[in-house]
Parts: sequence; C-alpha cells; structure tokens
Amino acid sequence: MLSGLALAPALALTPHGVWALPEGEGAALPDAATARSSLSRAARSRGRYYGAAARADHLRDDKALRAAVLRDCEVLTPEIHLKWNSLEWRKGQFHFTPVDDLLTFADENSLSVRGHTLLWDQSTPDWAKHEMLKHRDWRLVSEHFSRVLGRYGSRIKEWDVINEPIDTEAGARSLRRNTFFRAFGPTYIERAMEEARSHAPDAHLVINDYGFEYGNPVDKARRQAFVALASRLRAAKVPLDGIGVQAHLDLSKGPIDKAGLQDMTRALIDLGLDITVTELDVKEAGGAASHAARDQMVADETRRYLDVMLAFPEVRGVVTWGLTDKFSWLTEHADSRVRAVQGVNRGLPYDDAYSPKPMYWALSDTLGADA
Repeated sequence: MLSGLALAPALALTPHGVWALPEGEGAALPDAATARSSLSRAARSRGRYYGAAARADHLRDDKALRAAVLRDCEVLTPEIHLKWNSLEWRKGQFHFTPVDDLLTFADENSLSVRGHTLLWDQSTPDWAKHEMLKHRDWRLVSEHFSRVLGRYGSRIKEWDVINEPIDTEAGARSLRRNTFFRAFGPTYIERAMEEARSHAPDAHLVINDYGFEYGNPVDKARRQAFVALASRLRAAKVPLDGIGVQAHLDLSKGPIDKAGLQDMTRALIDLGLDITVTELDVKEAGGAASHAARDQMVADETRRYLDVMLAFPEVRGVVTWGLTDKFSWLTEHADSRVRAVQGVNRGLPYDDAYSPKPMYWALSDTLGADA
C-alpha cells in the first residue's frame, strides 16, 4: 500500500488504515467519522469546508500531525506532490508514490483532496521549460495534463489548473511573462482550461493567485487585473468554475483593504464564480514581541480577513497552508536576520508543539459565524 516509503518505526500498517498506531503504543488515532469536531465542524455548520496543505512524508512520520488533520480537516491539499517538478523532475521518470500515499490516507479517513497545481511556472521542471520554449509544442502540456488527470482526475474533484498568472508590471493584460506565455502567447490560459476540461469533464476547475488583500497600489492593481482576466474568460465561455485566493497575509503590509477586497469578491461572484481561500497563513512583521503578543496579532489579522471573505456565501471553504508552525514555508523561506530575531514564524493554527493558538479560535469563530 505504501510502496516506496519506509514506515516510521513506531507505526504499522493495518488492513483498514494507513499509519495506525501499533497495539500497546498508546491510544489509536480518533475515528474518522467522529474526530472532525472542531474547525471542519465549524465550517460545515455554514455549508463550507476547512482543510490544510500537507505532505505525505510529514503525515507518515508525525503522529501529532495526523491526529490534528483527522480532528480538524475535511480537505487536504498536497503541498508539493502534484507539482510538475515533483512528478517528473527528469523527463519520463515519474514519481507518483507520494501522491498515491496521500490519497490513500485521505480515502481511508474520508477526506477530500484539492489538486494543486497543474501549471505553475516556478514548479515546472527545467527540461519542460526548455522544450516548450524551443519547440512551442502544446503536446507537452497536453501529455502532462493527460497523465496527471488520467491518473487522478476521477479521485480529485477540484483542481488549481493555473497558479499565479497575474503580474501587473508585465504589460498588456497584466499576465506574467512565464514560460507558458512566452511559448504559447496570452491565450495559454484558455488553452489550459480547455485542456483540463477535456481530461476531467466533471472536475471543478480553478485559477489560483495571490496578492489581493491590502491597500497598496500593487495589490489594488492585482485585484483589478484578476477581475479583468476572469471577466474575459467567462465572456469567452472558457471552462472556469471557481477562483482560488491564496491569502498569504502579511503583517508588514498595513491594514487589509476591506472595501477593495469586498469589491473584488463581489465582482467575481457576479461572474458566476465561486471562491475558495486556498493557502491562508500569516507572515509576521519580524519584531521581537512575546509569543502571546505575536499570536494575538496573527489571530486578529486572520479574523479581519475572514470577516470580509466569509460574509459571502459563495466562498466555499478555507484551506490553510499547513496546520502547524513546525512545517511552515514561512519559516523555511524567512530571511536569516528575521529568523534570528523571531525564530519560527507563528502564522498557522497550531504552534510547533501542536498547541492551538489564538489563530485557531479566530478560524473556528469565523468559519462558524452567520454570514
């Protein structure tokens, strides 16, 4: 069942469950049917879902993470495993085992999975970029979609088809001059969405992007550009079902632009699109305040953002980019000087010892609040 992965010594396979605790090693993980009593229950009470990004190796090796996922999540997003450079770093050498293992864990615990992501320039392997730019041959994209959606399209019902296409400093149409744009022109987006629909006719197809939350000129321009892109695609009857707003919040960027965020969200909904908050976390400003003070600032920012977004019933769900500060990309990618002052970035619901922080309760309150 877990071919290619060595199990942690304290774990054992069972006929009906992956990564279960062996007999005599403490209490078993909560039963999947009854365990989801917190964040996912709050979300479900308002017809939404809550989930988190995760990696198969972290779930395999960390029983506290597994317990937190089973308690709080209804949806998992593979943090890295479905990205092209993880699946096919070298041409023709495929690495499906981590995705298969995460899906097995999800299936056996009644969790859904979001597909993230089919096309993202930063996760496209160098060999594929080189071939696309040299030959301008769409078959490379078509074969990638066919391979991934052929294997997972019937099991994963929601896909981030294109990730981060917007760049407001890039000129006409504010589209990022990525490999796909340079190889195939600005209509690569339409072609990719049509390609995805041809391989996954029943899937919920999404475009996912970031940088919409604040009142600075860049975020304002990004909101306008994203609505313009969505309007153009809908007018052309391109198969676009929903929008993913990443929501990487940042305490250094000033107050959330409530009116701007409301206007963008309403405009997207008026186009017939639903919305998912796909990658929520909070980047701290780098100060040396106490943990309690920092945690409260993170929680307050989370609440301010979700108070705006969850006022719209068309927002289907909230996914945080991880559950615990132990596995936060914000710490991994932090400037060394910032890390020396503040240590671990405290921008997820649980701290690195799996104690829930004020952000957890901000999520619970807003997910369960009346719209």
